[in-house]
Amino acid sequence: MKISAKETAARQAIIDNCLEMNASGLNQGTSGNISVRHGKAMLITPSATPYKAMTPEMICSMPLNGEYGAWEGPLKPSTEWRFHLDIFKARADVGAVVHTHSTYATTLAIARKSIPACHYMIAAFGGNDIRCSDYELYGTEALSATALKALEGRNGCLLANHGMIAVGANLDKAMWLAVELETIARQYHGVLQIGGPVILSDAQIEETAKGFSTYGLQDKK
Repeated sequence: MKISAKETAARQAIIDNCLEMNASGLNQGTSGNISVRHGKAMLITPSATPYKAMTPEMICSMPLNGEYGAWEGPLKPSTEWRFHLDIFKARADVGAVVHTHSTYATTLAIARKSIPACHYMIAAFGGNDIRCSDYELYGTEALSATALKALEGRNGCLLANHGMIAVGANLDKAMWLAVELETIARQYHGVLQIGGPVILSDAQIEETAKGFSTYGLQDKK
């Protein structure tokens, strides 16, 4: 399979961001996975492969349309390919998906706690909370369905007893939101230890959301 220079760059960007999320502590080992929309296909990390050992040729390609679950590459796609693919098929606004088992987001997910509007950065996720999904077995159609439900109108969610998902118009935005989600999760976890948060009103979150048109990491045009 011949890979264009543009696609090779997209594949390398996935690897670079996998290495970054482990170096920063956002993820551990090979538990996380990243995908990007590339033309009529989804590019996604292969299953159970150390990021340091990955090369662009190892990144899997899966068609967004056509045979569901078909893939090309020397290695199988991540076991979580299903919710990545289903997110792209359901959300035309999404160009990249980042899934990690980051410590604080996962801690809250284990407790089945959604994150309320404890910080104004919640607005970056499209609403007044970050929902926690129901629990379903990893890699299943049921997990994909509950993840899509938790992501309705949102750019991030927690997966019960599992981890978190962040989505964005491009990989830079999805990674930025993944970092923000873990940061808010850490802050919320901390404030629960000292009596609980003061929650911002819907009007305050809406006011913040309006300001985000000129604040934070902007979508690439």
